[in-house]
Amino acid sequence: MKNDKLSLNRWIAEAEEKGQSLQEFLMEYNMRQLECDRGQLLDKMKEMLRVMRQSIDFGLTGVRSRSGLTGGDAKKLQQAANQSEACDLLGAKARDAVIFSMAVSECNAAMGRIAAAPTAGASGVLPGVFFSLQKHYNLSEETLAEGLVVAGSIGLVIADRASLAGATGGCQAECGSAAAMAAGAAVTMLGGTPSQAGTAAAIVFKNILGLVCDPVAGLVEVPCIKRNGSCALQALAAAELALCGIGSFIPADEAIDAMKSVGDALPCALRETAGGGMAATPTALAWARQYFSQDKDK
Repeated sequence: MKNDKLSLNRWIAEAEEKGQSLQEFLMEYNMRQLECDRGQLLDKMKEMLRVMRQSIDFGLTGVRSRSGLTGGDAKKLQQAANQSEACDLLGAKARDAVIFSMAVSECNAAMGRIAAAPTAGASGVLPGVFFSLQKHYNLSEETLAEGLVVAGSIGLVIADRASLAGATGGCQAECGSAAAMAAGAAVTMLGGTPSQAGTAAAIVFKNILGLVCDPVAGLVEVPCIKRNGSCALQALAAAELALCGIGSFIPADEAIDAMKSVGDALPCALRETAGGGMAATPTALAWARQYFSQDKDK
């Protein structure tokens, strides 16, 4: 009988048996699946990275969404960080990850071009982590491209075993998956082992389990944009724990399976319908009524 579920645990075990890094193992796997060579695969990843970089740049112009609900916060945080009296609670690496993540999310809300990673609503997490690490660790474009292969492969496992859609599994399946993908990739880009990459992904899901999808007025703006920033922090925290040799009692596949079971149990109101959570607060409902009444008047 065919094993019909992809397994991150199995990939990790096979990579370690072969004495390969996880990125090299997954590069070979994806080259076989896509019937392409290494150069073609990396070129595709580099094109996605260029889009992500452009999304950050556009977001940092201070662009606002068409609804007028959000925009300009990434630029505001960047400007505050450059002030001598900045409080600097996060530190430069974490702060930049938040800035870049929110910039991409604000680009998305303003109908700019983004790379879904794995979805539009969660598109800021991976760029935030990747470009902060590149900035502070002087990572090459090649390293980031290989990291993107790792991130995408982790996403394949999540999509196969659970879901990447907020409408199916809540925001744990969107921003949570993005953070797990980013955490695993961060570990590999910083020289961690295959097992440590799996540990990082598992830690993210343990920390983010049950996160609901509750967009105000059904728009991918509130709380989505700030949630991208906070999930970038989840990815960095999980990667650092794993790189320090801290393990996860629950292995990656089981953590992903647990995310699915929790997502299946979430009520419809907490799965992208704008029927619960932050979307059902008095302030959110009042704004939505006003916003949609303006549309009717046009």
